[in-house]
Amino acid sequence: MSSLRPETRAVHLPQPEPNGSRPISVPIYQTSGFVFDDPAVFADGMGRHDGAYVYGRLSNPTVRSLEEAVAGLEGGVAAVATGSGMGAINSVLLALLQPGDHVIAQAPLYGGTAHMLADLTARFGVEVDYVPEADPAAARAALRPSTKLLYLETIANPMTQVADLPGMCAVAREAGIVTVVDNTFASPVLCRPIEHGADIVVHSATKYMSGHTDVIGGIAVFASAELHRRVWAYATDLGATADPFAAWLTLRGLQTLPLRMERHCSNTRQLATRLAGHPAVAAVHWPGLPSHPSYELAAKLMPDFGGVFSFDVAGGRAAGEAFMRRVRLALLAPSLGGVETLILHPATTSHRSVSAAGLAAAGIGEGTIRVSVGIEHAEDLWADFEQALGHTA
Repeated sequence: MSSLRPETRAVHLPQPEPNGSRPISVPIYQTSGFVFDDPAVFADGMGRHDGAYVYGRLSNPTVRSLEEAVAGLEGGVAAVATGSGMGAINSVLLALLQPGDHVIAQAPLYGGTAHMLADLTARFGVEVDYVPEADPAAARAALRPSTKLLYLETIANPMTQVADLPGMCAVAREAGIVTVVDNTFASPVLCRPIEHGADIVVHSATKYMSGHTDVIGGIAVFASAELHRRVWAYATDLGATADPFAAWLTLRGLQTLPLRMERHCSNTRQLATRLAGHPAVAAVHWPGLPSHPSYELAAKLMPDFGGVFSFDVAGGRAAGEAFMRRVRLALLAPSLGGVETLILHPATTSHRSVSAAGLAAAGIGEGTIRVSVGIEHAEDLWADFEQALGHTA
């Protein structure tokens, strides 16, 4: 290098290779591609997810570390990290469904997923039947010869219904169809759907996995190598795969996921229990309360009940808006699963595209507030909620 001119040396920077040591944390491999000495290794890496690292859209060491870590937590064989939660969902749906296929999906369902299924119906004739999340008999009755996929959510947004994963997955297994479970709200700390018979688990890594409201990301975990290969090939062609910096941030968050989930759940229990007895609250929706319809099922499936709940402010829309204007510690913002407590009004935000009839069927009212409980001190959170509710009348 010493014989080269400055213009050339500025381009060809030295590349340190650790010898006899390794970094404590996973490095960020912020590079678009990798250099080869052997053309055959280069060619082989272009076509295999587990081959040599070639090009960032196909594979990257930081991204693969995230994929292996989450696959291990979920009990899967492999994973595909994507640029968003919807990137993971769409990669799975588009890779596995053909025109004329039939899907059975739970109701209620996340709005983004429901919108994508409606788009597949309109453009490609993919038919969708919705069934209750904890009714295996309804799922069995909905089966057709063209059924290819069952789609479930461990904990639904925003009313926190819990799916009967063992019962619903058993129906799919008997019929020979693929079960996909969105496990975002539970995280692998509270539930591992593959253990209950799921074939694919998807997450918005934006939420609890990264945990610090600074990442947009997603991941799909697979119980079989064959399904992983199909979705990986499609996701890389689609361009949905994750960026290394986002993957690195998610890895950083993943290390504290169990500790954070413990605090999220503990704080939620205190808030939900106190709100259930408050005169300005008409109802509280959290599967950790015995009054919730999913309480017994949730207690069987999970060691705790999650960090998201909803409650109905007595007085409807006006009272709900008054509460949202009055809170000071809780933040009025989208998303969930971060260290901060966030609130939103589902009817006008996350579920704004759902019809009035659909909102009513899901139990979402004009005064329903969704809360993603953070890791602040529980007494500070309660003081904020209590003072805000005092002004809703």
